[in-house]
This record gives sequence, structure tokens and C-alpha cells, in this order.
Amino acid sequence: MKKSMIGFYILILTAVSSYAQSAATTSYTKEEQKLVNLSKDKWQWMADKDVEKLAVLFHNKSKFVHMSGTWKKDEELEIIKTGSIWYKKATIYDTAVELVGKTAVVWNRITLESVVRGNDAKVEFTVTEVYQKEGKNWKMLALTFSSVRDTHVIKH
Repeated sequence: MKKSMIGFYILILTAVSSYAQSAATTSYTKEEQKLVNLSKDKWQWMADKDVEKLAVLFHNKSKFVHMSGTWKKDEELEIIKTGSIWYKKATIYDTAVELVGKTAVVWNRITLESVVRGNDAKVEFTVTEVYQKEGKNWKMLALTFSSVRDTHVIKH
């Protein structure tokens, strides 16, 4: 019994170690890295309630899917501006990017610390972001929060 428990713990440590290494060694093309950086910047702008930068990033026809509803650009900006939802901190654990022509999908596995209608929340999400390239700039078309367990893994 003791040997099987030790073997079990070694197996778990090996799995966790290999996952951490694979997430840390992800390499991106130049364009993919731009999207990773843009997504990361977006989380900071949301935390800072910087609706001016977000208004430029969000496409005029963008949609946002949250746990409590779906809304469009103007509503999302108003929610951020008023603090109805304050995206205080997004801790990003993993990011995957897929480019298809002028469309990009970015997946982030995060822990989001927020204040929602005055209540503190800390939730694990995989967030799907869809971008479209317009000229030299990427515009966000969609952002969807999917509640997941902290063991959820994004397939690369």
C-alpha cells in the first residue's frame, strides 16, 4: 500500500511537472505573439477600467458572453466604466492561439479576481477571444467566459 501511494504521488508530480514545462515552453510566431500581448494588455486595461483603449480594441459588432448574460460593445464598456463588473486581476496560466487568414482565436486559462455588483469573486475560466485583422490592427469580435475547473487544460 505504501509503495503504491508513493508511486501515485510520483505519477502526479511527473504529470504536473510536464504540464508546467509544456505551458512554459510554448513558442509563438511573431503575429501570434502580438495577439498574446494584445490579450494580456486587454486584461490590464479591463483591470484599469481604461475604456478608451478598450473602445479601440473592441469591434463595433463585438459581443461578450458572461455567466449572467450576453451583451454588445457599448454595454460592456459601460459595465467596465461604472465598475458593475471590475476585472481586478486575471492570472493567466496558459494561452493558445490559432490564426486562420484574417481571423484569430485566443484561448486563455485564467483565474479571474473580480467584483461583480459589489461582491468579490474568484473564478477559474477558459476565455475564448476572437479577433479580426483590419488593416494592421486586430479588433476583438467576441469574448466568451467558460467556467472550468483549475485542472482544465487547453489543447495546443
